[in-house]
Amino acid sequence: MQPTANQQTFTNQQLRQQACLALHSIAFEGRSANDILSNVHFEQGSDNGLFRVLVLGSCRYFIRLQEIANQLLQKPFKPKDRDLLCLIIIGLYQLEYSRVPDHAAISETVSVCQQLKKNWATKLVNGVLRNFGRQKAELLTKMDANWDTKFAMPDWLIGMLKPYYKGQMEALMEAINQQAPMTLRVNRQKIGRDQYLELLLEQGLSATVHPIATNALVLEHPVSVEQLPHFADGYVSVQDAAAQLAAAILSPAPNSTVLDACAAPGGKSCHLLELYDSIELTASDIDHERCQRISDNLLRLQLSAKVDCQDLTDSNFPDHHFDAILLDAPCSATGVIRRHPDIKLLRHASDIEQLVELQRQIIEHLWHKLKPGGRLLYATCSILPQENEQQIAAFLERHSDAELIPLSTQIQDLSHSKIGCQLIPGQLSMDGFYYALLEKANN
Repeated sequence: MQPTANQQTFTNQQLRQQACLALHSIAFEGRSANDILSNVHFEQGSDNGLFRVLVLGSCRYFIRLQEIANQLLQKPFKPKDRDLLCLIIIGLYQLEYSRVPDHAAISETVSVCQQLKKNWATKLVNGVLRNFGRQKAELLTKMDANWDTKFAMPDWLIGMLKPYYKGQMEALMEAINQQAPMTLRVNRQKIGRDQYLELLLEQGLSATVHPIATNALVLEHPVSVEQLPHFADGYVSVQDAAAQLAAAILSPAPNSTVLDACAAPGGKSCHLLELYDSIELTASDIDHERCQRISDNLLRLQLSAKVDCQDLTDSNFPDHHFDAILLDAPCSATGVIRRHPDIKLLRHASDIEQLVELQRQIIEHLWHKLKPGGRLLYATCSILPQENEQQIAAFLERHSDAELIPLSTQIQDLSHSKIGCQLIPGQLSMDGFYYALLEKANN
């Protein structure tokens, strides 16, 4: 794949240096991994994969590896030298979790000190990485004594989850740390799921049919989209199976007016149009750049919808305008950490209260835009009850004209909540997701 206009191209000798700088930007400057990964490109294609593994893997285990580094360092780095802490974490990640030979991991990582113009740190970084090898058993035993360092999980998140997932916490955190599978959504306007499975097999790509997401295929091994048969022709999209449940749950009637709120990048909008091609769909989001991604996806899949960019706490849509609304609300994204491990570093406890309030404002505003007799599907990719079950319970208390509609037994039987359906990471190869279907009373 050729680099885009926004990408910078680097040599393979710069790979670990760029991984170090990327990790520093995420951990200490609050940049998202997606933003960084999309703007860094290497001359050799295989290096792009290794760069991605080093950055995301180091994010996934940052909390554990940072504590190991602290145990091995005589004193913490000054803020101006936190890039060296990130470099050590990348080195430790390679030694503990990657298939890079130890000697190569150490030598290549140590050489970055020179690239960072910090030659004075060469012996220090080399010593820390070699001492890890010597003290590994003792250090890992110490790390496994506490949940935060055993599972590389923020204390605040453990504290929020613990009351609601009693007896499940270790399995839940283990699942969060697993690599998420690559799941495809077959566009049935173009081809049947079983037919597309045959195309994959012809290309030597193994996949399995998902048990409840009827258009989903789960790949045995992830590949670039360029390797997927007829991807450019719109035969298939990449979308987690849990996210694919939204269209079938909402199930809008023929010729109905539908709003996909907070729609970017447009996966659920496109799925709705693939399944219900007579609907009149508006896909809306607050961010202009993200709205462009909706348009790009619609174009590739040869689908038609109105793309509308505005604030959904105060939109200009007429009251009682939509027959059905899908609200994929802004959330903590704690259900997709396995896919976006930088969330562990980017999200903070103080964010949750703000997100809950934003969700409340959006659902209150959009409820007025729904016709009597219409349905609103509330969805998040969170596993926190504050954003999900508790949010919907509070909404139902405020609105006597709202009724919670039961989901199919097949989906509801998977739920970890009493109100709506809470899916947790790893269930049937799915991300952590929440769904609650609300119907507005006829006046």
